[in-house]
Amino acid sequence: VQLQASGGGLVQAGGSLRLSCAASGSINSMGWYRQAPGKQRELVAIITSGGNTNYADSVKGRFTISRDNAKNTVYLQMNSLKPEDTAVYYCWGRKSLGVYWGQGTEVTVSS
Repeated sequence: VQLQASGGGLVQAGGSLRLSCAASGSINSMGWYRQAPGKQRELVAIITSGGNTNYADSVKGRFTISRDNAKNTVYLQMNSLKPEDTAVYYCWGRKSLGVYWGQGTEVTVSS
C-alpha cells in the first residue's frame, strides 16, 4: 500500500490548512504523525475504518480527522493553527500486520 499526502504549506497563526492522504488500496486505521525540528515524531490523530478517532491533547478542539473509505483517503482539517504546530506531517496507515508511511508534507505556521 502506498500513501500519498498533500496539502501542506505556509499559513499565519490562527489560520487553517487541510491535509489529505490517499492510499493506493484498502486500509484499516489511518492517521497523521508529525515531527518538528529537533523533536521526535509524535501522534497527531488516528481514525479507524469504523470512524473512531483519537487525538493528541495538543490538537484537541482544533484539528479534525476524517476519512472517505470509498476513496481510501484520510483528511486532517487543522484550524486555529499555532507556531508550535510547525512540523513535517506524515500520513500513516495500518492493514493487518503492515504499517505504512507516506512522504511528509511540511506545515509552517508563522507568528
